[in-house]
Amino acid sequence: HVVPEGARARGGGRGSGNGKTHNPESLLDIAARRVAEKWPFQRVEERFERIPEPVQRRIVYWSFPRSEKEICMYSSFNAGGEESGTSGDNTDETQLPFLRGVTLLEGGWVDNVLQVGFHLSGTVTDPATPSSPELVCSVSVSFDRCKITAVTCTCGNKDIFYCAHVVALSLYRVRKPEQVKLHLPISETLFQMSRDQLQKFVQYLISVHHTEVLPTAQKLADEILSQNSEINQVHGAPDPTAGASVDDENCWHLDEEQVQEQVKLFLSQGGYHGSGKQLNLLFSKVREMLKMRDSNGARMLTLITEQFMADPRLALWRQQGTTMTDKYRQLWDELGALWMCIVLNPHCKPEQKSSWLRQLRRWNSVDVCPWEDGNHGNELPNLTHSLPQEILHKGHTSVTNMEGWVGHPLDPIGTLFSTLTESGRTGEEGSNTCLDLSGTALRADLQRMPVQRLLGDGESYMALAVETALIGLGQQRVMPDGLYAQEKVCRNEEQLLAKLQEVELDESLVKIFRKQAVFLLEAGPYSGLGEIVHRESVPMHTFARYLFTSLLPHDAELAYKIALRAMRLPVLESTASSGDLSRPHHIVSVVPNRYPRWFTLSHIESQQCELASTMLTAAKGDSRRLETVLESIQKNIHSSSHIFKLAQDAFKIATLMDSLPDITLLKVSLELGLQVMRITLSTLNWRRREMVRWLVTCATEVGVYALDSIMQSWFTLFTPTEATSIVATTVMSNSTIVRLHLDCHQQENLASSARTLALQCAMKDPQNCALSALTLCEKDHIAFETAYQIVLDAAATGMSYTQLFTIARYMEHRGYPMRAYKLATLAMAHLNLSYNQDTHPAINDVLWACALSHSLGKNELAAVIPLVVKSVKCATVLSDILRRCTLTTPGMVSALHSRRNSGKLMSLDKAPLRQLLDATIGAYINTTHSRLTHISPRHYSEFIEFLGKARETFMMAHDGHIQFTQFIDNLKQIYKGKKKLMMLVRERFG
Repeated sequence: HVVPEGARARGGGRGSGNGKTHNPESLLDIAARRVAEKWPFQRVEERFERIPEPVQRRIVYWSFPRSEKEICMYSSFNAGGEESGTSGDNTDETQLPFLRGVTLLEGGWVDNVLQVGFHLSGTVTDPATPSSPELVCSVSVSFDRCKITAVTCTCGNKDIFYCAHVVALSLYRVRKPEQVKLHLPISETLFQMSRDQLQKFVQYLISVHHTEVLPTAQKLADEILSQNSEINQVHGAPDPTAGASVDDENCWHLDEEQVQEQVKLFLSQGGYHGSGKQLNLLFSKVREMLKMRDSNGARMLTLITEQFMADPRLALWRQQGTTMTDKYRQLWDELGALWMCIVLNPHCKPEQKSSWLRQLRRWNSVDVCPWEDGNHGNELPNLTHSLPQEILHKGHTSVTNMEGWVGHPLDPIGTLFSTLTESGRTGEEGSNTCLDLSGTALRADLQRMPVQRLLGDGESYMALAVETALIGLGQQRVMPDGLYAQEKVCRNEEQLLAKLQEVELDESLVKIFRKQAVFLLEAGPYSGLGEIVHRESVPMHTFARYLFTSLLPHDAELAYKIALRAMRLPVLESTASSGDLSRPHHIVSVVPNRYPRWFTLSHIESQQCELASTMLTAAKGDSRRLETVLESIQKNIHSSSHIFKLAQDAFKIATLMDSLPDITLLKVSLELGLQVMRITLSTLNWRRREMVRWLVTCATEVGVYALDSIMQSWFTLFTPTEATSIVATTVMSNSTIVRLHLDCHQQENLASSARTLALQCAMKDPQNCALSALTLCEKDHIAFETAYQIVLDAAATGMSYTQLFTIARYMEHRGYPMRAYKLATLAMAHLNLSYNQDTHPAINDVLWACALSHSLGKNELAAVIPLVVKSVKCATVLSDILRRCTLTTPGMVSALHSRRNSGKLMSLDKAPLRQLLDATIGAYINTTHSRLTHISPRHYSEFIEFLGKARETFMMAHDGHIQFTQFIDNLKQIYKGKKKLMMLVRERFG
C-alpha cells in the first residue's frame, strides 16, 4: 500500500496537509494497522502524549474500513451485490443505495473530502434529473477500528441502509485514500497550539459562525470560569474526531429506529404488498451479518423479534382461538432458526449468551408468544387417544423421540449439516458456520468442499455432515399434530435430501451409507426403518428412495432391503406390521375415521408410490426382484389411483420402443391392474372406465391367455356393463385379432369366451347388457337365441320400455321384424304417456312401433292398438298415429310414410281403428278440460289452435260434426265465466 501522511489533497482542492507521503507499507504501518483494527483511541488527550505523531497518523489512516464488502452489506440486501435488486419485484437494482453511491463516485460527484482524526466529511452532489433539481448533500462519517460507527447526511433519507451519499463518500475514502486530506484529531492540533494561537483560533471560529455558535460559546465560557461547574470536574475535554473510548462498543452503525419502523410496517401489511418478502430479506441480512461475524446480526434480530412480539395480531388470534397463517408461521420459524444460530455461536462470550438467554426467557414468558409448532392447542384434535390400543401398536413398539429432529422448528439436522459442510470449506474470510439456515445450499458451495479436509481422527467434515443427515432422516418420530407442522416435516425432509443429492458419493461416503443403512435396519425403536414401527411414525418413503438410488450401484441387496422395509404405511393398517409379504387378493377399504388426522396423507401416499415405481424401474429384467416388489406393493399400497399409476409405469417401462417387451414386467403390470379392478369394483371412481380400457390393453400385450383369463374371472374384476361394452367388445375387435396374430382356432376360442361372458352378464344385468350380448352373439345361432330368450324373460319385470324399444329396433335392423314387434309390444306395456307429455322422448318409439305393426299386417296392428290406447293419453300423439294408420294399407308397405297406396285402406268405423279414434276423441276432450282449469289469457290463442286440431280428429268419425258441436256447446256452458275465451271460441267454431 502507498499511504499518505498529510499529503496535499487532489480532487478536494481546498487547503493542504502538513505531512509527507508514505512509502510502501513498512513494519510500522503493519503495527499501526493492527492497532487500528483492535484497539480504540482514547478520548482523553493524555493518551496521545505517549504516541509519536507519525504513529498517530498511521493509526488514524488505518482505522477507516478498507473493504467495500461491509459498506455494501449496510447499503444493499446482499454483500457484493450478489442478489441486488431483490428488495422488490419491480425494483431497479441501479437504484439501490450501494450501486447509486458507486455511480455518484465514478461520476465525480464527491468533493471537499476531509478526514480529521476519526471523522470523515465531504459533499456529494445528486445531479439534476427531469423530475428533480440538483441536490448538494453534506455528509459526515465517524469510524473506529475499521468500522463505520455513525453517519449523517443532509439528504434526510430514512431507511435501514446507508444512503447513496454516505456510500459515495465512504467508497471515495476506500478507493482514493491518497486524495483525502488527513489530519490528526482536533484535540491533538489544539494541544500543539500556544495560548495566543488558541485564543486566535477560538475567536476566528466564533467570528465565522457567530450566529450559530455564539450562545453556546458564551455558555461554555461561563462554565469554565466557574470553579464549581460540572465541566471543571472532568479532566480534559471531548473530541468528536478522536475515536472511541475503551468502554465504547465497537460495531457498525445501525439505525435501530428505522429497523423497528420497517418491521412494524411490514407486519401491519399482513403479508400483502410484498411485505413477507421484505421480512425474509431482513432475515437474509441478519444471516449475512452472522456470516461476516458482525455483532449487529444479534442486535438487528433483537429489534426484529421485539416487533414480532408486539404484533397485535398475536393477541387477536389467541383471543379468537385461530391459528397463524402459514406464511406468518414460516417467518416465526426463520426467527427461531436465526436465534439458534446466534446462541450456538462458539465465538460469543459467556456474558452474551447469558444476556440472550434472559431475553429469550422474557419473550417466552409472554402469553401471546406462539409455540414452536404454530399451535395454540385449538387445531383439529389428533384421534390417537380415542383409538384401541335394446390399532396403535403400542404393545409392539414405542417411539423414544416424540419430537423429531427433521421437521423440528429449529431444524437441528439442517443446521448441523450446514455447519459441518461450511466448516469443510476452504478457509474463506468471514465464513460462518450458520451460513445457510434456509435449507438452500448451493451446488457451488458443495463443489468447493475439499475432499481431504479432515478432522483429527482422519474423518472428513463432509463425511460427518452426510452421516448426521442420514441419522436424522432415519430417526423414528411421531407425526406431529396440525397441518403446518406436518407439512414442515415433509418440506424439511425434502430440503435436506436436496442438499444430500448435491454431494458426489466417493468410496468413503458409500461406506457411511452402507453402515447407516444396516444400522437403520437393525436399530429397533430408534429407527424409522426398524423391523416394527409405531403406527403413527413418520413414513420413510422419500428418504428410502434416496437411499435406494444411492446404494443400488454399490450394494443392490441392501438397497432393496431398505426400500422394501420402507414401503409400509402403518397408519392405514388395521393390524401390526410384520415381515410377511403374503400377497392379498382382496384389499379391504380403510375406514377414514380409524386413523389419525394426517393432513399430508395424500402427499405421503404419492411418495410411497414413487418409491415403488423406482424399484420397479430398477428391477426390470430381474424376475425375482420384480416378484418381491409386486408383493410389497400389493401389501402396502391402498390407494387405487397410485396402484394404477404403478401399473401404467410398469407397462411403459416394459414396452419401451428401443427393446423387446419385458414379459415379466408386463405380468407385474397386469397383476397391479387386476388389483386396481378388484379395489374399485364396488366403489365410485371417475377413472374407472379408463382403468378398464387400460387393463384390456395390458392383457393384450401379455397375450391371448391373459385376455381369456380376465374374461373367465370377469365377475371379480368388472361390472356386467364393463365386461360386455368394453372388455368383450374390445377382445372381439379386428384390431385385437390383428395385434395378437391369432389363427382361426384361437379366434374362435377367444370369441367363445367373449360370448360366454356376454351371456353371463346379460343374465346378471339384462337391463344394461342384453343389447351388447345380442351383438356379441350374432355369429353364433345358439348363443344368439339364448341372449334373445334372456331379454324376453327379463322384459316383464327387469327392463324398462326404453331398453326394450332399443333392442326391438336392433332386431328390426338385423332382419328380425317379428321379434322386434314382440319386444315393442312388451315395451308398450311399460309405457305411460299422460295428456300433457306431447314432447316425451318415447313418442318416436311409439310411432315406430305402430308403423312396424302396420307394416306387418292387420292382425299385428289390431294387437298393438289396445296397448297404445292403454299407454298413451296424449291427444296429439294419438291423432298422429290415427292419421298414419289411415294413409296406407296394413302389411303392404314397410313404412307408413310411403306414397304407394296399394290395396284397401282400413275403415275408421271398424276395429281396430274405431277403438283408436274413440280414444283420440276422448283424449282431446279430457285434455281440453285439463287445460281450461289453469289457463291464462296469454295461452288463449294456443288453446284455439288446439281446438282446431281436435275438430279435425272429430271430423274423422261419421258423426264427428255433431259430436264436436255438442262438445263446443258444453264448453260454452261450463266455462261461461271465461267471457273473453268463450268469445274467441264462438268466433272460430260458432
